[in-house]
Amino acid sequence: MRRLALLSFHGCPVARLGEKDTGGMNVYVLQIAQELARRGLVVDVYTRRHDPNDPQVVELSEGARVVHVEAGPLDTTKESLSGYIPEFLGALDSFQQSEGVAYALIHSHYWLSGRVGAVLSERWKIPHVVTFHTLAKTKLRARAGEREPLARLTAEGKIGSSADAVVVSTTDERDDLTRLYGVPPGRVHVVGAGVDLALFQPMDRDTARRKLGLRAGRIILYVGRIEPLKGLEILVRSLPLMEDLEDTRLLVVGGVLGRDTELDRLKSVAAQMGVADKVTFVGLVKQEALPAYYSAADVFALPSYYESFGLVALEAMACGTPVVASRVGGLKSFIKNGETGYLIPWQCPEPFAQQMGILLENPSLRDQMGKAARAEAVKMGWGSVAVNMADFYASLLDRPVESLAGA
Repeated sequence: MRRLALLSFHGCPVARLGEKDTGGMNVYVLQIAQELARRGLVVDVYTRRHDPNDPQVVELSEGARVVHVEAGPLDTTKESLSGYIPEFLGALDSFQQSEGVAYALIHSHYWLSGRVGAVLSERWKIPHVVTFHTLAKTKLRARAGEREPLARLTAEGKIGSSADAVVVSTTDERDDLTRLYGVPPGRVHVVGAGVDLALFQPMDRDTARRKLGLRAGRIILYVGRIEPLKGLEILVRSLPLMEDLEDTRLLVVGGVLGRDTELDRLKSVAAQMGVADKVTFVGLVKQEALPAYYSAADVFALPSYYESFGLVALEAMACGTPVVASRVGGLKSFIKNGETGYLIPWQCPEPFAQQMGILLENPSLRDQMGKAARAEAVKMGWGSVAVNMADFYASLLDRPVESLAGA
């Protein structure tokens, strides 16, 4: 059998990126599903319906589709979704039986999906692989004030220990699973994440700025969700510490303008620091528009307290833009300090202002690092990730990958 079931209960791969609870995981599931299908596998991605206008089935590409199933009201918060797992299971079961399909393997994404996958694995008698993407215990240690439900803390340990395998993107995440959750090391496998090299390519900086209607000057860019864990306040507070602030602007891509309380708080911080006119909150943009933003920027900054991988930083690198980021989690696995950007070991404004300033004030160094960043990103396309993932699936099923794809 060659059909795989990917479960992404709360994170639909065709949802708009940058909203609350959408981000790198959505991209990961979308890309891995499409790339596995290109390699001869058939992939069904089951997710909770998030938009009343979405059809039940969305074809991603030949051999890959998203199946929306009903599980609670559309406006239910992620924190409440565990109560709708039985409804999700029932709707998934009904669709699977109506289609008459059988699966060789289940790959769950995030702990909520892991709970679903554990039940289906037992019911269907097939292997269960889980990828958590973020870990609650690691987040709690990363930043004071973070809160995680007890149900998640308990579930991650149980799911990690009961699944046939846990796939992680970095050795840091593997170590956290074994150290904090007691997951047996032999059950954890590292398969790095990737970037869409066809979409994320360098553009001429002036051309990108004209396309976006941006004036000349020095541009620092942030892309991602708007939440305290991302450390955006660090960037805002770093601006007054920079030389030539008059010619510098911070662009923040992500969040829903007028509906995001953290975004409103950051605007207040910018006003208090006297830099409100130096920060532009762009809001959500389509994925296809992101290469222009990455290419228009002089520096991409990611001051997160925690990143399991940090996909947006890799996207910026693929567009030839050097990155200044926190020295945390997966960011350490692909940003080469002093070569493709800078890794900052402290979550405070001063070192970010210093390292961003070095790049902004040295165009030749910035261009050199940008070229090195692109060269590093080229090694990490989703195609190679899918090959590694398919090889791992085949080893778990104790079958050669050729027979997995051709059965």
